[in-house]
Amino acid sequence: MSKPLVMIAAGGTGGHLFPAFALTQELKRRGFAVDLVTDVRADQYGIDFPGRSVHQVPSATLRGRSPVALLKLVLTLARGIWRARTLLKDVNPSVIVGFGGYPTVPPLLAARFSGVPSVIHDANAVMGRANRLLARFASIVALTFEKTKYLRSADKSKTRIVGMPVRDAVLEEVTPYQTRSRADAFSLLVFGGSQGARIFADVVPAALAGLPQAHRARLKLVQQVREEDMQRVHAVYADAGIDAELGTFFSDLPRRMANAHLVVGRAGASTVAELTVLGRPAILVPLPHALDNDQLENATRLQEVGGAWCIEQADLTPERLCNEIMHLADSPDVMTRAAKAAQSMGEPRAAAGLADVVEELAKLRVHG
Repeated sequence: MSKPLVMIAAGGTGGHLFPAFALTQELKRRGFAVDLVTDVRADQYGIDFPGRSVHQVPSATLRGRSPVALLKLVLTLARGIWRARTLLKDVNPSVIVGFGGYPTVPPLLAARFSGVPSVIHDANAVMGRANRLLARFASIVALTFEKTKYLRSADKSKTRIVGMPVRDAVLEEVTPYQTRSRADAFSLLVFGGSQGARIFADVVPAALAGLPQAHRARLKLVQQVREEDMQRVHAVYADAGIDAELGTFFSDLPRRMANAHLVVGRAGASTVAELTVLGRPAILVPLPHALDNDQLENATRLQEVGGAWCIEQADLTPERLCNEIMHLADSPDVMTRAAKAAQSMGEPRAAAGLADVVEELAKLRVHG
């Protein structure tokens, strides 16, 4: 007899979809059927969802504080909840799991109204706004970090610390850190999320061109660059004699992370989780002006254990980055210790731990 259906709800960003993908892979191994509820952004990450079906439910964020904006939000959410309740009746899930983002609000509220047990998972060190709303209604609140900002005291009794689920593609690349001497090649990976980050096109080429010639000769660079920045970035590296592989998107990013001595990137929850599972040191530049500074909190947690160096974007100058990279390239022992520290924070069993929670709720519903 096949196991019951689990419905997963996730916003359409990589930070929501990647852990949803990882949990789906684990649940399928356990014999569960899995459906996904998300929004129209889900396909921009090149993700081929491994579950049974993908559903879309109306949702919206609050844009502006005017009465008109608020009314639009309420009406959209009402339509979303109505559609989600109909969907729940049609597919009859045993459990619904929300990974954050406003597209999770209608299905998770519909689950509460329909008596379907639910789990919310928060990826960041700062609980997202949708999850703050939904936590009081969820059966279980699963967290990545033990210290999570904005978790209500009233919800702590139903909290489980499971870590951040990472995909099989990441777990398959877990290998020992490649130690090196100062004279060896230095592999540097630069990426800024699935869409890239213009700041890295503005700062990194000038920083690397400023390295002494001996350092540039040893550098093996892989960098994600937006299409509109590609020509100017390529020109800088060609003039500086730097061995650079540039691309707008790398489908094999976990392998490239595993092959790197140092990563320069943003501090999204998925990036930090993958760095820690792989055990790779990083210079993290949190996305500025984020609503709750979640990336700054993520980067700070990794910096506190010694696994990364956090530089806020306002402080990221070519001179600062050049000096940081030159120091690290000249300090192999520092890099090796940082790799070990990063891995100490990783939780490779996070997807399995979250699947255990889901299975527990599914059994309670069957036998309850």
